[in-house]
Amino acid sequence: MALLNRHKADRLGDALFKGSAFFFAVFVLVIMCLIFIVLLREAMPAIRAFGFDFLYTAEWDPVRSVFGALPAIYGTIISSIIALVIAVPISLGIAMFLTEMAPRSLAGPIGMAIELLAAIPSIIYGMWGLFILAPLLADHVEPFMIEHLGFIPIFRGAPLGIGMLPAGFILAIMIIPFISSVVRDIFLMVPPILKESGYGVGATKWEVIYKVILPFARSGIIGAIVLGLGRALGETMAVTFLIGNSYEISSELLNPATSISALLANEFTEAITPLHISSLVALGLILFIITFIVLAAAKLMIKKVANSGTGTR
Repeated sequence: MALLNRHKADRLGDALFKGSAFFFAVFVLVIMCLIFIVLLREAMPAIRAFGFDFLYTAEWDPVRSVFGALPAIYGTIISSIIALVIAVPISLGIAMFLTEMAPRSLAGPIGMAIELLAAIPSIIYGMWGLFILAPLLADHVEPFMIEHLGFIPIFRGAPLGIGMLPAGFILAIMIIPFISSVVRDIFLMVPPILKESGYGVGATKWEVIYKVILPFARSGIIGAIVLGLGRALGETMAVTFLIGNSYEISSELLNPATSISALLANEFTEAITPLHISSLVALGLILFIITFIVLAAAKLMIKKVANSGTGTR
């Protein structure tokens, strides 16, 4: 009898555990859906007022209640692309060094330091960028670029130290820990027998990396890059410090611009009219959708590599 009661209690405990786990999993989905619903509801006045014109209108005038998202979307995408161009090769180099070249005594501390960089608050990056990076770019890097690369339209402009290029630089520094950590873990998933086979036929370390590791991890690397892109798209404070907060579209990377998150940070607390607030929420909805799609794509790509590593292609 006691054994039967104990069995019933165990079954009850197991059922409660499963139910609790299911509840918390569904709770996360519910929260995400509620966020989307609230954003959509609050953005409806702007959607009704401007329709799809909101996406490609370049004017933002709270006085006349005319709002368009194009410069903010443009600044968000361009600054994130700049960040990827800078961060991806550095992150791949870090991951290759940690997994294939560094001794264990060195790989551990360096890997930990890189992961700790991801924990630094974004406002600290922004302050460092404003006081250190911006003067460095304005005094040395941007004048050099203007003098030697000024014949290329994107490198024209004034050496202000703030603009899309500085914002891209600080974003690159912020996403390097994310991309390099994920790529490092993906490189570690490569079956040792594949690398040993490469070395066995006389391949050099670079040939093994280029012809064995990189092809195997290709989808995961793309996923890590897309994950870094998602991080860059949603960054707020650091970008607000360095992008210049000028609501315009410019082909010159040295010129000030704005981003969705920077515009929200600058104007949301000061918005008064319902249409102004709704337009800002509509920007948030656009950023939510873009980030969700980007991060979902990254997770799928990384999962593909994980399945390949376990033989479940």
